[in-house]
Amino acid sequence: MNLVINKLQHVGIPVTDLDISEAFYRSLGFSLVMDEGFEFEGSQGRCRMMQLHDILIELYQMPEPQLSEIRTRSDGQIDHIAFDVSDIEQTYGALKAASFTILQEAPVFLPFWKNGCRFFHILGPDRERIEFNQVL
Repeated sequence: MNLVINKLQHVGIPVTDLDISEAFYRSLGFSLVMDEGFEFEGSQGRCRMMQLHDILIELYQMPEPQLSEIRTRSDGQIDHIAFDVSDIEQTYGALKAASFTILQEAPVFLPFWKNGCRFFHILGPDRERIEFNQVL
């Protein structure tokens, strides 16, 4: 398999209040570098990318009722680890050919960043989600 991973792209953290979480990460020295809405099952969620040096943290708030699932956890959670790739189609094809469990039927476009991004997830051995992401 010919797979090229450039670097860790970001760590995604579902949050219950974006403003509170943004303030927390700002207090650690992070800056807001992206703030976008997204649609999920007919409702609107919101995503903010926070950056410190080359560390990116994706804070996202799901719409109800998905948000209530996050609120009921007694501990925090990291939703996924994302790797930066240069060619999302090639990466998708290589992982599909190698029989990895891919969660999307094709790479998904989001209107994040200046020109958008495309991503997909695979499942790890403990059902952790690993994202491959190409910023366009």
